[in-house]
Parts: sequence; C-alpha cells; structure tokens
Amino acid sequence: MRSLFGLIFLKKKRKNTIEETVALIQQGDRTLQNELIDAYKPFIAKTISAVCKRYIYETDDEFSIGLIAFNEAIEKFSPEKGKSLLSFAEVIIKRRVIDYIRKNTKENSLRFDAGGIDSQVDDDIIGKSIENELSIDYHRQKQEEEKRREEIFLFQSRLQAFGLSFQEIIEQAPKHADARLNAIMIAKLIHEKPELTDYLYEKKRLPIKELEKYAQTSRKTIERNRKYIIAMSIILSEEFYYLQDYLKGVIKV
Repeated sequence: MRSLFGLIFLKKKRKNTIEETVALIQQGDRTLQNELIDAYKPFIAKTISAVCKRYIYETDDEFSIGLIAFNEAIEKFSPEKGKSLLSFAEVIIKRRVIDYIRKNTKENSLRFDAGGIDSQVDDDIIGKSIENELSIDYHRQKQEEEKRREEIFLFQSRLQAFGLSFQEIIEQAPKHADARLNAIMIAKLIHEKPELTDYLYEKKRLPIKELEKYAQTSRKTIERNRKYIIAMSIILSEEFYYLQDYLKGVIKV
C-alpha cells in the first residue's frame, strides 16, 4: 500500500515488484539478493525497533539477527505464504528477535529484594508479553491497511467526479521535485482560500485566472499540471489522512 501512495507523488518507470525480485533471487541471483537486503536495512531496523522499543543501530546484535531473518524470509517466501514479502518478513524478523531476547533475558532481568538478588524473571512470561504486544501491533497494522484501502477507493471516486482517474494522476505527476512542490503549493493555496475551493468543486476545474494572480505562476505552468493540482487539492480539502501523510514531508499540512 505504501508504494501505491508513493506513485501519486513520484512519477517513475515500472520496476519489478519486490516479490518479482525475490523470485529472481530464488533462481540464484546472489548479487540481487545482497542489493535487496541492503535496500531494506531501514525496514529491518524499524521492525526490530518495534520489538525492542528503542532505536536500533547496525552495530547492535539485534540488527544482525534481523538481517539473518530477512534473508531467511527471502529464501522461504512463496505466494502461498501471502501476497506481501514485507508482511512475511516482518513476522519472521520479530519472531527471531523475540527468540533472541528470550535467550538473553536471564542475564538482563535479575531483580533485587531486601536480602539481595531475588529469583530470575521467567523468560516465558517476558516472551508471552512481547508476543501479546506484537499481536496487538499486528492487529492495529491490519486495521490501518484496511483504512488505507478504503481511503484510496474513496479518493478514486472523488477523482472520477472531476473526470480524472487514479492512473492519470500517476502518469502525469510532475517529473521534477521542484515542479511537484510548486504544484502542491498551488493546491495548498486553493485549500486555504474558500472561494477558490468552492470554484473548484462547483465548476470541476481550476480557477486559473485567480491562481495566476495569487500564485504568481504562469497559466501555461498551471494548465500543464492541471490534473495533478486538482488531485492534490482534493487530498488537502477532504479527510484523506493517510494520503496527507505523504505531503507532510513536503509542506506543512
């Protein structure tokens, strides 16, 4: 889902999906395997951090466990195990990290009472606690994925009301970062001025004359990015919270 959102803001040529890449790796492409592992180190670290509740560095033992687990996921993944390699890998990584924590619990979980060192905390209790929390996180993640799908479906229907399609927005997104930023800023301007928003929704087209005045941007530039600006205006003006998250790194939403 995340890559689906990303396509809205960055136009690019189609590349192999991660699952297609894994299929090539499983056929013996070790160079591609190393490249994939290296590319997903941030994902591995983030997944481990969710279990350990702290920032994970590449020098940490837990990170090494995560790398091994991600590689295991690559080698064991098949479509029968699910549609997403990353979901499968997340489960494997968290399981291996939990196993590692259990094995190292005894040394790090001693409690002191009035007479000195008390009994050791049962590593099974700690393991179950982690697993329960992981189960809650997994359930929450699934709920968010469902909400994202619903939001995308609603966004597509809103685009249709303007005579646009999701695919058009992907294909016609400005190629250069500065052009995308300019288009998003124009959309933000529309969102901040009720009269421009009303015009957009009533006429189903951009108020180009007013935008030339407010945005100090040429008509040619506005018309060239018309569809993208409309799409970004819809995202900013309605309750598309997940889509808006992808704009927060560009502008203050």
